[in-house]
Amino acid sequence: MSLHPMPPATEEGVKPPEDRGHRIRRRWLTAIVIVLLIGIPAGYLVISAEQSRDSGRNKEAEASATHLQRLRPSKMKLRIFEVPVPVGATRVRYYETSNWKSSRLYVQFDVTSGRLDTFLTELGTTRSALKDGAITITPRDRRTVGWNFDIPGHDWVGTSHRQQDPRPSQDIVVDLTEPGFPRVYVVSTTTP
Repeated sequence: MSLHPMPPATEEGVKPPEDRGHRIRRRWLTAIVIVLLIGIPAGYLVISAEQSRDSGRNKEAEASATHLQRLRPSKMKLRIFEVPVPVGATRVRYYETSNWKSSRLYVQFDVTSGRLDTFLTELGTTRSALKDGAITITPRDRRTVGWNFDIPGHDWVGTSHRQQDPRPSQDIVVDLTEPGFPRVYVVSTTTP
């Protein structure tokens, strides 16, 4: 007679009962998989919803703007209105108006002297086209965004860049008071 009981005979292919440590590890692994399968998509949905909400707020703010906004216009706007704001431009501001007759993009930015040349070249004109004292932006357009070019002691130059419809035309005024860091004012007008 044996003192140790013999394990019951098992059929081939039947597993012995799971020990406690293995059961705990399996439950943890199952919990982690469930969290990953549910938590990651849920987190993605929360982040996506917040981004969508922010985008809607930005578009609403843009649509309700009544003056220059301290933002860089979207690449699409810049492409439509053909205003190549240079990389590295600072203090970029813009405002857009639209009606059945025409659409206008008002853009203001500061650049270095070299980037002013790049901007003018990409626009299709040159620095030699800028005429001393020429304020090419109309009084109506100046009032729309509050630009004042009647400041004494400033070195204003300007030009107009006309293109065949449907391409936009631009009126440009540049403040060269600080020649190394000019401020550029552009009104680009397109008619549908």
